[in-house]
Amino acid sequence: MPALTTTSDGFLLHGEPFRIISGALHYFRVHPGQWADRLRKARLMGLNTVETYVPWNLHQPSPGAPLDLEGILDLPRFLRSADEEGLKVLLRPGPYICAEWDGGGLPGWLTADRDIALRSGDPRFTAAVDRYLDLLLPPLLPYFAAAGGPVVAVQVENEYGAYGADTAYLEHLAQALRARGVEELLFTCDQADPAHLAAGSLPGVLATGTFGSRVEESLRTLRAHRGEGPLMCTEFWVGWFDHWGGPHHTRDEADAAAGLDRLLSAGASVNLYMFHGGTNFGLTNGANHQHAYAPTVTSYDYDAPLTECGDPGPKYHALREVIARHSPVPDEPVPAPAPKLPPTEVELGRRAPLLPYAVASVPAVRGADPLPMHALGQASGLVLYRTSVPAGGDGLLRFAGGVGDRAQVFVDGAPVGVLERERGEETLPVRLPGPGATLEVLVENLGGVNYGPRIGDPKGLLGPVSFDGSVLRDWECRPLPLDGLEEVPFAASGTGPAAGPAFHHGTFEVGTPADAFLALPGWTKGLAWVNGFALGRYWNRGPQRTLYVPAPVLRPGANDLVLLELHGTTAARAAFTGEPDLGPPRV
Repeated sequence: MPALTTTSDGFLLHGEPFRIISGALHYFRVHPGQWADRLRKARLMGLNTVETYVPWNLHQPSPGAPLDLEGILDLPRFLRSADEEGLKVLLRPGPYICAEWDGGGLPGWLTADRDIALRSGDPRFTAAVDRYLDLLLPPLLPYFAAAGGPVVAVQVENEYGAYGADTAYLEHLAQALRARGVEELLFTCDQADPAHLAAGSLPGVLATGTFGSRVEESLRTLRAHRGEGPLMCTEFWVGWFDHWGGPHHTRDEADAAAGLDRLLSAGASVNLYMFHGGTNFGLTNGANHQHAYAPTVTSYDYDAPLTECGDPGPKYHALREVIARHSPVPDEPVPAPAPKLPPTEVELGRRAPLLPYAVASVPAVRGADPLPMHALGQASGLVLYRTSVPAGGDGLLRFAGGVGDRAQVFVDGAPVGVLERERGEETLPVRLPGPGATLEVLVENLGGVNYGPRIGDPKGLLGPVSFDGSVLRDWECRPLPLDGLEEVPFAASGTGPAAGPAFHHGTFEVGTPADAFLALPGWTKGLAWVNGFALGRYWNRGPQRTLYVPAPVLRPGANDLVLLELHGTTAARAAFTGEPDLGPPRV
């Protein structure tokens, strides 16, 4: 018998009544050196369980490769840490996770095959999922409740009712989990909508809901769908996420607390989404595409009870008070905010222009037309496209099919314009100095769509390019995944502004490592690394103005900061501060 079972109106854990009071904490959005701290703060808030997704694309970036379970992806270590803190775990292995994560967690090498019907019973998709589960589950089973571990329940898919209605596919996933040794309680979760619940649930599998308001109405919808069994909100949205160029979303702590109180007063179980959001480090953020493409920012703070840097915020205290009315809360002091690095300025006095570096160091893949990113075996980062134009003069560059997702255009090394997918831009007027001018197009993948039918949309240049109606041929395509900086040829910057995309390097001294936030006034758009650790994207479009720097990334003594600035800049300095700036709250 599973450790966690259901009754007509609740849960039993090892035969004793148990209410799940959980919070979402994604191990892959938190530096592993901080997992124990975040888990302790979850317990001190009164949580008895934590929930995490599993991002397939991060664990298996190339087909046929073994799963990466090292460093920030050491899921067994995370499960051990939860167990040591006395917390149970809800595991959500996908294959699709949404989570505002690049591609919703589906690997780029899989979604690149446009003939595969994603999230369906297509044998090509289910075979890939089966191989994934073959690799994922064996190292995790020792941490499942059947073996005495903390994992008490496992999710089947994720909000599937908002996407499809292939019950046979869901049954395949449930059977695949059982066949590979999962004895624990299985559950589905869908938005509290009758149609979504009907399409996304399975007989014999616990059906749960996702909502952030209208608590009583949502619980009635769940009860109408399932006449008996536990009521559970698997995602009680206490905040929200941000897009570049949009507002910074917050939710009043009193409003969130009142909703949680109504939920718990009704006898339901809950998983707070998020308890601690963390960060989309590196190039892992996703995007939405409803009326237009909208990439998600680097911070996944989510206005959660525990802030991006792990400090208890006002919502932590408000929700802890609510939980204490319904369940025992540890009689221990609430943790104080962690120390922060003193204000520190960095002079970035060394530089390496990107375009010449790419041409000299990255072998070109040649094609009559520019090749999309997936055809280059690349799932994220940049691609540099290069050709010569046989004509000169004023004319119109046309990019058939558009760009995925942001293209900077250069003629003989000089910037001449930018095209953005979110604006639907496909043409650019240019002036060419004469026949034989070099045309370069630097395209950035800003994040894969994570929700809806556009998951797997291609990146890079998405069709032929023409100048005044004449198609340009013979392209050099250079993939730039940005997964290593060891070979970048930095040299002294000299004086004057940087005129184009370039790496910038500086060093700074640290006494005692502590959390910090990187501020970049005067810089436009790019990526940042500290001591080789990819902090993520910055963009003066906002709302986010600082990047979180986890204390374990820093070291006593000399430290390195590298920026890849994609536009020219007159800035030569950056600063570390003790305060985040995620933008003014939405009014």
